[in-house]
Amino acid sequence: MEKASGTEEALKSPSLPPPPPPTIPSDVKPEILEPPKYSIVSRREAGTNGQKISLLANHFKVSVNSTDAVFYQYTVTIFSEDRIVVESKWIGRKLVDKLYQTYSSELAGKRFVYDGDKSLYTVGPLPQNKFEFTIVAEESFAKWSPDADGGPPESGKRTKRSFRSKTYIVELSFSAKIPLKSISLALRGVESDNRTQDALRVLDITLRQQAADRGCLLVRQSFFQDDSRNYVDVEGGVLGLRGFHSSFRPTQGGLSLNMDASMTMILKPGPVFEFLRKNLNLNDDHFWMKAKRVLKNMRIKTVHRNMEFKIIGLSEKPCTELYFPMKVKNGDSGDANTVEITVYEYFAKHCGIELTYSAEMPCIDVGKPKRPNYLPLELCSLVSLQRYTKALSSYQRATLVERSRQKPRERIQTLTDALRSNKFNENPVFIECGISISRELTEVDGRILEAPRLKVGNHEVCIPRNGRWNFKNKKLLDPKRIERWIGVNFSALCDLSKISRDLISCARNKGIEMERPHTLIEEGRFPAATASPAARVEAMFEQIIAKLPGPPDFILCVLPVRKNSDIYGPWKKKCLCDMGIVTQCISPGKITDQYLTNVLLKINSKLGGINSLLEIERPSNLPLIKDTPTLILGMDVSHGSPGRSDVPSIAAVVGSLHWPLISRYRASVRTQSPKMEMIEALYKPSPDGKVDYGIIRELLLDFYRTSGSRKPKQIIVFRDGVSESQFNQVLNIELEQIIKAYQHLGESGVPKFTVVVAQKNHHTKLFQANAPENVPPGTVVDTKIVHSVNYDFYMCAHAGLIGTSRPAHYHVLVDEIGFSSNDLQNLIHALSYVYQRSTSATSIVAPICYAHHAAHQVGQFVKFEELSETSSGNVGSILVPDLPRLKKNVAGSMFFC
Repeated sequence: MEKASGTEEALKSPSLPPPPPPTIPSDVKPEILEPPKYSIVSRREAGTNGQKISLLANHFKVSVNSTDAVFYQYTVTIFSEDRIVVESKWIGRKLVDKLYQTYSSELAGKRFVYDGDKSLYTVGPLPQNKFEFTIVAEESFAKWSPDADGGPPESGKRTKRSFRSKTYIVELSFSAKIPLKSISLALRGVESDNRTQDALRVLDITLRQQAADRGCLLVRQSFFQDDSRNYVDVEGGVLGLRGFHSSFRPTQGGLSLNMDASMTMILKPGPVFEFLRKNLNLNDDHFWMKAKRVLKNMRIKTVHRNMEFKIIGLSEKPCTELYFPMKVKNGDSGDANTVEITVYEYFAKHCGIELTYSAEMPCIDVGKPKRPNYLPLELCSLVSLQRYTKALSSYQRATLVERSRQKPRERIQTLTDALRSNKFNENPVFIECGISISRELTEVDGRILEAPRLKVGNHEVCIPRNGRWNFKNKKLLDPKRIERWIGVNFSALCDLSKISRDLISCARNKGIEMERPHTLIEEGRFPAATASPAARVEAMFEQIIAKLPGPPDFILCVLPVRKNSDIYGPWKKKCLCDMGIVTQCISPGKITDQYLTNVLLKINSKLGGINSLLEIERPSNLPLIKDTPTLILGMDVSHGSPGRSDVPSIAAVVGSLHWPLISRYRASVRTQSPKMEMIEALYKPSPDGKVDYGIIRELLLDFYRTSGSRKPKQIIVFRDGVSESQFNQVLNIELEQIIKAYQHLGESGVPKFTVVVAQKNHHTKLFQANAPENVPPGTVVDTKIVHSVNYDFYMCAHAGLIGTSRPAHYHVLVDEIGFSSNDLQNLIHALSYVYQRSTSATSIVAPICYAHHAAHQVGQFVKFEELSETSSGNVGSILVPDLPRLKKNVAGSMFFC
């Protein structure tokens, strides 16, 4: 970066001061931003590079024969008999169904499309703009009269199953017209008053309602039939439930229905304690505290009364000690005395139920916060079709993948069978609109880009085959010498001495001069058996300090378990934040040459070496990059586990170094507000505006330092994890912050930007038309199934070895640099081959992969799950803790490799 105010001083500064609390600066809040400087670019010409290939896509052509149809939207408001608005969603579909059955003639026989909440749609208008209907609904309920707070549902008078009628008032009021022709206008690139998305939404809701009428579980735009043949048992009391995703999309080839196999997680119906036994560790000292959190809001039914309730918590005391007051008649006099009785005694004496295993366990609370009602655990069973929203364990994820994968031909058959069985073309709303859906997958032309050639050691060139390559009989391009290093062992199952010998032998074969370790340290029995992970790490470092005259260049750490070791976070934090030492963690099962090679690739990258480069990187032959200093950014945000709104999100941005290379990166990571997708800390000025503590400043300064004192004239941004509805926020919030950070360093101009959003979480699949295998790596599709107006394309850069490949979906939002379609697709394809951690092409560009790894790794430094549970319902009051900052000597390294 050219000399400017603050730049030279920052380069000399030994360390950055800690950042202020991570809140979005007032001058980048979306509600007060100036009109956007950037608008989403339109589609460019299709690419031409590569070998042509015939493909199929899971997009089914939709024909619309009546573009004159108009949807009329009505707002649905439900009142109780005393005119109080009813917000509960569960009653909505039931009441609207009964409304149609009861008042069909008053509504001119119009069929409804209802979203289950506030909106109802018809084709053409209803007879009038506002209606008010009285609906009488029958509800089953438990008739009982509690005599005091705290008793179980059966306390007080004896309960019985009864039915009662309840009256509701349903109001329909006209809201808007949504012409179906807005879709055809959008397909031709004509603006249609923002009604296109509304019209597509009505079509999506039509399919959702059809699924709801069949009793399916609805999850956003997917639906799931409760059928044991659709279950995938992943253990832990959790089932995967197969279903289907469906969404209408305007594409270059016309309107299409994107249909794909989908999966959601549900609770395995059955006894509640059986679920807890499988889902949690019975020997955990905090078992019941975790059980309370896991069970909250689950629905149960009682096996002795067959009644359904929602869990709000657990009792503090077990059944045998949980007392409640109960009135008991005194002989023949008819008088009643109040006695204290335990829940256990009540069920034994008054219900004839002898509790067995749950007598000494807490009871389930199904009451209200100030009026609890308790039920013994063994009398409660989980009802079916309840979503499980907690994060799966590593084992569960692996089991799910193993048991749910489908080969390409199998998936095609599944989708065509689903279209046939769901009978979408018989939907009365579609018939009225003249809509019909083809049962054949869309034929589309693709292209296979040639894999880039790689440079490795000894001036050799490596040519990847099928998206993969290896270092057998090859040297690393720039291997780093490893002189003083040590090994530490937290595992009683691994022979650290043998591992170190094998690693040294493999390193020398790959060109790394690796000396014998200075020392090998075993944890030993104590304090491992009882100490916390942090204490074990501290004890290990006491041994390291005692045995070494100074800090080592590198530490090899053997963890006790392969996945999710409690040691990992504290160990990484100690090494990177406190000591400034590069470390590599392993937990090997079977040690092979390939395993050791992969470990060495990570070690060499962390120490500043280069494993391989694209042949076009040195000397640079990258179009539009080789002559103009260009910074490449990869941006990602990771969120807490599903259902945890009290866990901060973690934003990570990686920036390229050593221009014109595109293979070297450094990362900057921050915490931010829970579930916040826009990155808040790209630009973080101090209150006086003189200092910027943001992420982009760090990356700009390191780019300047490593690129011959050049400032970037061009910035390519790869953004992961945002939906189409957030594209404008990326431009108006994040891009604006990047510009402000650039200008804060004293630059008056603005670099040229190319902004690309990469999506993996979509439902478009590609299949070879004439072969059962997955599409070859390098497959690109940029016609027919892409957006009708916007600039996007699909690329499958990796080799799909199992299941069905999912291509990455790239959306080009801004392209001031002016890449041709061929040049941009070639660059993105090349960036899938610069991933230093392995010897295979990545499914998405390496900068995004690195950002994801950096966010995950640094996030392990702090156990966010230990934050107070009381904050989970009030996100706005959560104090977002700062992450520990890395030592300067490792902050600029590829520590995330």
